[in-house]
Amino acid sequence: MARKPEKPPTSKTPAIDPGTIRELAKLLDETGLTEIEIEANGASIRVARNAGFAAPRSRQDGIAAPNPTVVATPADIPIEPSKHPGLVSSPMVGTAYRGPAPGSKPFVDIGSQVKTGDTLIIIEAMKTMNQIPTPRSGTVVQILVEDGQPVEYGEPLMIIE
Repeated sequence: MARKPEKPPTSKTPAIDPGTIRELAKLLDETGLTEIEIEANGASIRVARNAGFAAPRSRQDGIAAPNPTVVATPADIPIEPSKHPGLVSSPMVGTAYRGPAPGSKPFVDIGSQVKTGDTLIIIEAMKTMNQIPTPRSGTVVQILVEDGQPVEYGEPLMIIE
């Protein structure tokens, strides 16, 4: 069965500017975001960075890329939030605040001992400050949001072991 030839670009097909992609990648680096998407003039561009470990790649143009040897111990490997039993996820859409007021000490830091019911974080939704309580006692081992960061329903906030 013969393949149909792909349509050549027409004047109706929007061109994607490589400079725009570079600017979006630069914006990811500057803001710490992991993904950004824009749509303009019928074209959609999504730039995302892999937050996990990347395997070293070698270049095929005759120049070898650096090939460092990395040995990771279990303590060095980041915990996959969605699979961790101590995950605390956002119960709502809003803006996460780690402390009770701007510039104040956060409710918890990595290594903080918490008891069930302690306040972990505040999520502002529709101008209402909602205290998010600790669902279990333990130690905060990862904080997955920044102060003032928008969060979605179900987004991982912290991990308590």
